Amino acid sequence: MSDISTERNRIEAERARQVAEHERENVEQTRSVVEEGRVKAESERTTAEHFRVLAEEAREVGERLRRELESVRQEREALRAAAEEARHAAEETRHTAEEARHATIAAVAATADALSTNLAQMQFLEDARNTLRELKKKPDDAQ
Repeated sequence: MSDISTERNRIEAERARQVAEHERENVEQTRSVVEEGRVKAESERTTAEHFRVLAEEAREVGERLRRELESVRQEREALRAAAEEARHAAEETRHTAEEARHATIAAVAATADALSTNLAQMQFLEDARNTLRELKKKPDDAQ
């Protein structure tokens, strides 16, 4: 009986060894799956970090573009204001030129009136001199 019990123990030990071997393989497969998951998680973490860096760069580029767009908007507004001022200045210059033209016309008319008056006075004085000469000559003619 001792041989049977030894054989039974040996069979049970072999089964236990096979079960243990099977469990060891299962643990090894699980460890392998866990390691693959860890590697995959690390890869995904690296990818996520890369995307975070890209997102930060995109945010910075967007912010820079927003600032540049604001700068362009301000420059455009300054140009619009300068153009408006230039338009007003041109309008004032045109108005001033029109007033100067009217003043010149008035000055020419006043000069013409003054010259006409002077001419009439000179004509009157010339006529008066001629009349005086005539009057002076007549008494001499009478003698």
